[in-house]
Amino acid sequence: MSGGDTRAAIARPRMATAHGPVAPSSPEQVTLLPVQRSFFLPPFSGATPSISLAESVLKVWHGAYNSRLLPQLMAQHSLAMAQNGAVPSEATKRDQNLKRGNWGNQIEFVLTSVGYAVGLGNVWRFPYLCYRNGGGAFMFPYFIMLIFCGIPLFFMELSFGQFASQGCLGVWRISPMFKGVGYGMMVVSTYIGIYYNVVICIAFYYFFSSMTHVLPWAYCNNPWNTHDCAGVLDASNLTNGSRPAALPSNLSHLLNHSLQRTSPSEEYWRLYVLKLSDDIGNFGEVRLPLLGCLGVSWLVVFLCLIRGVKSSGKVVYFTATFPYVVLTILFVRGVTLEGAFDGIMYYLTPQWDKILEAKVWGDAASQIFYSLGCAWGGLITMASYNKFHNNCYRDSVIISITNCATSVYAGFVIFSILGFMANHLGVDVSRVADHGPGLAFVAYPEALTLLPISPLWSLLFFFMLILLGLGTQFCLLETLVTAIVDEVGNEWILQKKTYVTLGVAVAGFLLGIPLTSQAGIYWLLLMDNYAASFSLVVISCIMCVAIMYIYGHRNYFQDIQMMLGFPPPLFFQICWRFVSPAIIFFILVFTVIQYQPITYNHYQYPGWAVAIGFLMALSSVLCIPLYAMFRLCRTDGDTLLQRLKNATKPSRDWGPALLEHRTGRYAPTIAPSPEDGFEVQPLHPDKAQIPIVGSNGSSRLQDSRI
Repeated sequence: MSGGDTRAAIARPRMATAHGPVAPSSPEQVTLLPVQRSFFLPPFSGATPSISLAESVLKVWHGAYNSRLLPQLMAQHSLAMAQNGAVPSEATKRDQNLKRGNWGNQIEFVLTSVGYAVGLGNVWRFPYLCYRNGGGAFMFPYFIMLIFCGIPLFFMELSFGQFASQGCLGVWRISPMFKGVGYGMMVVSTYIGIYYNVVICIAFYYFFSSMTHVLPWAYCNNPWNTHDCAGVLDASNLTNGSRPAALPSNLSHLLNHSLQRTSPSEEYWRLYVLKLSDDIGNFGEVRLPLLGCLGVSWLVVFLCLIRGVKSSGKVVYFTATFPYVVLTILFVRGVTLEGAFDGIMYYLTPQWDKILEAKVWGDAASQIFYSLGCAWGGLITMASYNKFHNNCYRDSVIISITNCATSVYAGFVIFSILGFMANHLGVDVSRVADHGPGLAFVAYPEALTLLPISPLWSLLFFFMLILLGLGTQFCLLETLVTAIVDEVGNEWILQKKTYVTLGVAVAGFLLGIPLTSQAGIYWLLLMDNYAASFSLVVISCIMCVAIMYIYGHRNYFQDIQMMLGFPPPLFFQICWRFVSPAIIFFILVFTVIQYQPITYNHYQYPGWAVAIGFLMALSSVLCIPLYAMFRLCRTDGDTLLQRLKNATKPSRDWGPALLEHRTGRYAPTIAPSPEDGFEVQPLHPDKAQIPIVGSNGSSRLQDSRI
């Protein structure tokens, strides 16, 4: 912590009884003691260090001593210590970080991180990648990439944010020249937050549309249907007036021989929900139903984050757990259907020859990287609200494995239903399998129409999509809000954080309006393909290099040992320094080699639209060199090399946020005065604190309410 003019010294009263310390009656009875730099390392469980009740009292800030306040001060700060993790296994009622706040308990953090990592991609992307890349054989490279890249990067980001108790901007006190990485994370989170909530709003629209006796995409007798519409239900139920009265009884024969066949769910999606235009530049009209659902979606997100992690931490008890209930219900229903086994076998049957293809390994690495949400800034932000000694190593392993297990589990749910539909149509599963919006809003809803009480299953499915999306959206919005609040950092913005959240939500709603137009799906897919693609890989790679090689791996390992009580395991040390950066570089090369211009069905994006996509991708990456040049210009130094050294070394306020945790090399190093020969500790310049000496010699500072 930076110094300032305010100073305080550790003190201990000379008078004590068997019942505890006695407040001295005059300042002369207070004897100054030198600061002891001992630190009690927490056990592997991540417990908070044990510190006895206060034995010391001080002069109040600025030297104003008032003996009448001493009993109140001692009672107040003894209570604060007890509530602040000073007593092991005691329920914590009060925030450790009074300024920023903390999670109510550790379950809230784990559930929030699970909701952040487990998103729509687990349902609509992983199963498709799995069957396309060799079925069960794809699991092998997938879990290899999880072990060597996913979990190490997840642990790095959690430990990074937890150690500094700062968002994606504040953590770069570790090496100020690389603060552009934090701005790049903010840009990426902004792009994703804009279009991700549009996907949630479409899920809201389908959820509301499912509140009917007959799903509107079940038949071809609607005003928006065309002559080419052919439903999956019994042919006798297809009553499209534009068709001949006599339809073939064997619907599979019709589907196999009609190249013009479109499903009612596809026409509902394209012609009614989206009213899709013919070009990305032809915006047409704003779809008012989607606009209303977008407003509902942003309102829900804002209300859940109205008190920051204090409110969202309570909401995730439902939003992070109920999707598993729905997945289980859909799984049990799916595996009981005829043809479900064929779909599951299509999903799992290994094609071992594909393991030798580089594309399979590239897809596995990319899916792990993007699914866990690395380099978005959300992991750093969520971990910054942890207590300092929380065992984030344990959390990173639990959350990463839960995320990947959910992806595999969702594959069973998806392919059991698709196998049933393929069996009903008499076609191969590959004919009905899809990914992305095509799976969520066309293929799967169409399969649900074959089930009895189909509106019920549709409600459950889209409610699950809403919850999966909201879990990720909470963290995206909180990432932006926390970065803004931490960067400004004064008391006013801390008190007005709710208004900052409201402002970010309103801005997100306004920026999402173009995505609800008739060309909105084109722009949504453009942002999905470019805004959060190779730029994330570049950001993550630079973050690894900055921490491991600029700041220094030994320094970072010591930081983790100070925080957790044990250094990172040797496996993680090797991964952070060598393996994970190499895999990230491989992902980047693979992304460039496998690049293909974006398309949507048969629509080819024009060159100017692709150029906009690249500009979105570059906008986050360019933050890094631009800020680095800005920092170099503002840094003192006679030569460029000297400026570079000064710009990359940690700032004076890098380290644990609370003074009680700043031990070892982070302990304040204010020279003692010649008169007393004691070392004094600086107080935070904008608030008074009471230093207290624990029984083990370590020092703690508690906030003063005076």
